[in-house]
Amino acid sequence: MSAPRRVLFVDHAGVLGGAELSLLDLAMAFGDRARVALLADGPFADRLRARGVRVTTTPMGALADVRKDTRLPSFGALAAMWRTAGALGATVDPSELLCANSQKAFVVSALAGWRAQRPVAWILRDILAAPHFSGANIRAVITLANWRACRVIANSQATADAFVAAGGRKSLVCVVHNGIDAAPFDVVTPADGQAVRRALHIPDDAFTVAMPGRFHAWKGQQVLLAALAQVPNVHAIIAGAPLFGEQAFADELRARAARLGVADRAHFTGFRDDIPALLSAANVVVHASTLPEPFGRVVVEGMLAHRPVVASNAGGVPELIVDGESGVLVPPADARALAAAIAALRDDAPRAARIAAAGARRARTLFTVGAMARGIEEALAAC
Repeated sequence: MSAPRRVLFVDHAGVLGGAELSLLDLAMAFGDRARVALLADGPFADRLRARGVRVTTTPMGALADVRKDTRLPSFGALAAMWRTAGALGATVDPSELLCANSQKAFVVSALAGWRAQRPVAWILRDILAAPHFSGANIRAVITLANWRACRVIANSQATADAFVAAGGRKSLVCVVHNGIDAAPFDVVTPADGQAVRRALHIPDDAFTVAMPGRFHAWKGQQVLLAALAQVPNVHAIIAGAPLFGEQAFADELRARAARLGVADRAHFTGFRDDIPALLSAANVVVHASTLPEPFGRVVVEGMLAHRPVVASNAGGVPELIVDGESGVLVPPADARALAAAIAALRDDAPRAARIAAAGARRARTLFTVGAMARGIEEALAAC
């Protein structure tokens, strides 16, 4: 069967995270065949509308209180899930296929698709394993996937393997790596990076690393701070914000920087939407997740920015980097190894340049928006 003519993409978030940025690129690639339904309003809806994507919002009420580690949802959350699924299902056109972009969106979409008698696919962007998810959450979503999903599209082999290990049917799964548009990185000039440095009061000659991403303990900002304490005179640009209520962790990071004596070299920027310019201000891009990362968007962004990337060797990240050739892999949560990798790149500029060039070629070959869109299109053709 050919791919569906129209796709209703569903996401639970109103904020802009990596999954949402990928969906934005995907919706634009599908053009007028795509529509997006969000279960929360916010900056993501605004960004989609600004790009000409058709968007509707269906607030999820008490379902918003259910987290990945929730063991037993409240009656109110279950009732909200059923109501939200009904409201979403009522908007589905008979020609549309539902394609969920997150776990919570898939739960709602599976029920909405059942009620509307429409097929449902799931772009799986999470590693379904502890401690990311509670056992109850994993069992519930695997049961729904085996029952309702026509296709589960994993964003890495690591993500696919975790789905199968949790009990998901192997025949449902295919792997389509995320793609990132290189164009915004290609128009950045040295002056853009210099402007970022000046705004952050980073000396022009200071060796600098950059780490953008959501603020959460498993993303590893605390590991970077510990590494920074071991490499004198190196500065770090730490960009991002708590997206889902992790303000206490964000506050602790600043306090930790002060305790480690690196507050003057750790530059917290808050949320930034100028990632290409931000990365151009750095000599090295760091990914420091302490748990297996499903994909690792920052890794590809660093490669597109022509910067050598040091990344945690777990989850889907080893699928992105050839260690020592197009990036450097270090053990997760190992501040000493991270510090040593940063120092080695600082002290060997020709090697850093070779790694950056190889990474840029790899990203532009394998992790493009076009490749992602074609892969999703082919996967949905099975529905």
